[in-house]
Amino acid sequence: MAAPIGPRTGRPPTRARRGMVATPHALASSAGLQALRRGGSAVDAAIAANAVLCVAYPHMAGLGGDGFWLIAAPDGEVTGVNASGPAAMAATRDYYRERGHADEMPLRGPLAAVTVPGAIDGWRLAHERYGKLPWADLFDDAIHCAREGVAVGRSLADWLVDDLDLLKAEGSMASVFTPEGKAAREGELLRQPDLARSLEILAERGAREGFYEGEVGRRFCAALEAGGSPLRTGDLAAYQAHWETPLSADYRGHTVYQMPPNTQGFTVLQILALVEGYDVAGWGDNTPDYYHHIAEAVKLAFADRDEWLSDGHWVDIPLSEMLDPAYADRRRELIHPDRAMVMDEVEPGLRFGDQHRRSPSGDTCAFNAVDADGLVVSVIQSIYHDFGCAFLAGDTGIIPQNRGSFFSLDDNHVNRMEPGKRTFHTLIPGIALRDGKPWLAFGSMGGEGQPQSHVALLTRLIDFGYDVQQAIEAPRWLMGRTWGIVDRDLSLEGRIPDEVIRELMRRGQPVKMLPDWDDNMGHAQAIRIDHERGLLEGGADPRGDGAALGW
Repeated sequence: MAAPIGPRTGRPPTRARRGMVATPHALASSAGLQALRRGGSAVDAAIAANAVLCVAYPHMAGLGGDGFWLIAAPDGEVTGVNASGPAAMAATRDYYRERGHADEMPLRGPLAAVTVPGAIDGWRLAHERYGKLPWADLFDDAIHCAREGVAVGRSLADWLVDDLDLLKAEGSMASVFTPEGKAAREGELLRQPDLARSLEILAERGAREGFYEGEVGRRFCAALEAGGSPLRTGDLAAYQAHWETPLSADYRGHTVYQMPPNTQGFTVLQILALVEGYDVAGWGDNTPDYYHHIAEAVKLAFADRDEWLSDGHWVDIPLSEMLDPAYADRRRELIHPDRAMVMDEVEPGLRFGDQHRRSPSGDTCAFNAVDADGLVVSVIQSIYHDFGCAFLAGDTGIIPQNRGSFFSLDDNHVNRMEPGKRTFHTLIPGIALRDGKPWLAFGSMGGEGQPQSHVALLTRLIDFGYDVQQAIEAPRWLMGRTWGIVDRDLSLEGRIPDEVIRELMRRGQPVKMLPDWDDNMGHAQAIRIDHERGLLEGGADPRGDGAALGW
């Protein structure tokens, strides 16, 4: 690992030898580190951290959401866990048309709870293979935080303000998150006793008996059914997370792994294939050429993604062709160094058919762990939009995800709703190998921003030689929509120099300026493994409330 050559940033990377956890909330990182110190694996650490995130980051993570894992063994074998749930068996397009939703799925409320929450069973699956600590021991910190209270962090405080009217409009949410009719300030305590009881049952009885086939799942579904949701206990009982073979592609001597559809992971590999044809290091970071060319690559990759991405078990997606280097060479010819394409006018390279294309938004928690044995884990977990369905399922304390709201009700759409089908997913964990060994675990939240943040991290680490914290803190961009923003702009953080902004505008990029540090850029975390020195180097995003902790 060479000495970093990038700019100094607000905090140094964390370096340690025996293990490390990096998450978007310091208490979650602490819970994961405690699992490592007790002899747990990186999988144990990730589950303990995720459970705390379900309490401390309820606007982004939760027991009612989905998750995806990438796990790299010390020998470089990488496998994945798909813990995303399918649509309920009663969730037909006619079901929603009969309830007054002819064109688009409802975004909030019980009717938006269409899909099985998969995250908990993903924990079970990963723990059965890689866990070292008893299952019940992984939830102590989360239970304590839910019962005794957790201090509201900056990110949650900001979202409580933004979503105040939404939360006040639903009684169960208001009683927990706005009990006095106003948003809690940063540092005030948030108590969730119902969630604490659900976590206790989950810890005591396990994933299946505690949730999918047990009383918490029954109460969860009963509350949703009363509100009109098609989700039933039989859908929960029939669900199981599954192991999946990741996609991979090389970028400048590094092998980058992403999950296959139903995630947008192939988009990262497409963008990297496009920019690998350029002298990225020669451009330099924070330059017009860097931002312009990557923004153009994003437009091309997103055109393919929006045309094709759905459940790969339902749709024959031409991944081998889209990830062929020759395809990237042909698509790269559409990029003009001095002229921007209009994003909504970019055509996909391969056609599924005539359809109305939609782009995603949503919130996420991405986190990573590495243990003393060299097991490397990258996980991402979400309830989709901020506060998911904005509805608490009875007395479970669990917010159901609204991931199914992204299904299409168009009979001819690639992502049309079908019973038992998984929807297009924004969630993408990331792992990279160098010389056949695990080199980097990384991830970021932020809907359309996730592939772009992956590319930002990788190019700044590989092409520019930054350390992990520098790569996370460097100014970021966002081409397209995220978090309810409907404009198709090239959003740029304010730390990008004025002369770069002017040149991008001259080239026709739809520039929109954001604050110097903006939450819309996502909260990125990463851990790099230095095999030569026997060191781990971790970083956490100051745009969130996280920390990289090691020992």
